[in-house]
Amino acid sequence: MLEAFFERDPAFDGVFLTGVHTTGIFCRTTCPARKPLPENISFFGTAGEALLSGYRPCRRCRPLEPRGTPPDWLRPLLDDLETDPARRWTDMDVRSRGVSPERVRRWFKQHHGMTFQAYSRARRLGAALGQVRVGDGVSRAAFEVGYDSLSGFQEAFRQYFGDSPTQLEGTTVVHVDRITTPLGPMLVAATEQALCLLEFVDRRMLPNQITRIRKRFGAVFVPGTNEVIERSREEVDRYFVGGLTDFDVPLELCGTDFQIEVWEALLDIPCGETRSYADVARAIGRPAAVRAVGRANGMNAIAILVPCHRVVGADGRLTGYGGGLWRKQRLLDLEGD
Repeated sequence: MLEAFFERDPAFDGVFLTGVHTTGIFCRTTCPARKPLPENISFFGTAGEALLSGYRPCRRCRPLEPRGTPPDWLRPLLDDLETDPARRWTDMDVRSRGVSPERVRRWFKQHHGMTFQAYSRARRLGAALGQVRVGDGVSRAAFEVGYDSLSGFQEAFRQYFGDSPTQLEGTTVVHVDRITTPLGPMLVAATEQALCLLEFVDRRMLPNQITRIRKRFGAVFVPGTNEVIERSREEVDRYFVGGLTDFDVPLELCGTDFQIEVWEALLDIPCGETRSYADVARAIGRPAAVRAVGRANGMNAIAILVPCHRVVGADGRLTGYGGGLWRKQRLLDLEGD
């Protein structure tokens, strides 16, 4: 743990917190503050343990906030973006709000994999595609999302999506956003009808899951939110505060017939209980398919709502979880309270 703390290893952000005896402050592993001497460090599994031991939260890394939560200095800019998603932002616009464009750029690159301007541009193009899909003309869609010329809009559209607006007319649009949780940020993706992806952003299988969903629907992914995502966000928030045990968000399970059969069996495991892989295999009428059930369990793309974390080894021990065994244990602990 010392090595992870001194290296600011993001893989351990959420696994443990560090308290510094000399300052009385507790931090994330990724805190940018100057590191103390090893003998002055204590480790805690939760923020509650640190608080009960007399430590106060660091103001730089904000360990009481879910990882990925936008900082206070960025929130006014994000509010402006949501109020006017068609706006074409420049560094001067950002600077006029008292915020450094470089600082904004670093945050968006870290949390969204693109600059603020690229994110804003993708939002505009996604909104335009949505208008084209429901029957609005290409010209009208272009001007309503802030483009001055049809040719400029078509070129920007082609560069982002790989096709012209008319060629993508009728295609499935999957909106993509982030949900912050006590166990780290999650990527959420949904059509207008159903949730199709909810996964921790540091999971290695995430790119493959996105590719699978794109091929399954012939979809294009655009940043932004919709009613399904907002409903998912609200239910996940309620789940983590202990007020929700059954989810109502409509789901679109993207997999083979066998995988979907396994995932539907997971949905029948009550909150607060666990099943073995053999139990799941018997539940779907294939008692010999224990290993295949394990593989399907690992391919689940809708974490928490499709509760693959409730499947354990035959002896009750925790086994494979794409989000990390520490998260699996935290989820089971939460549901067992």
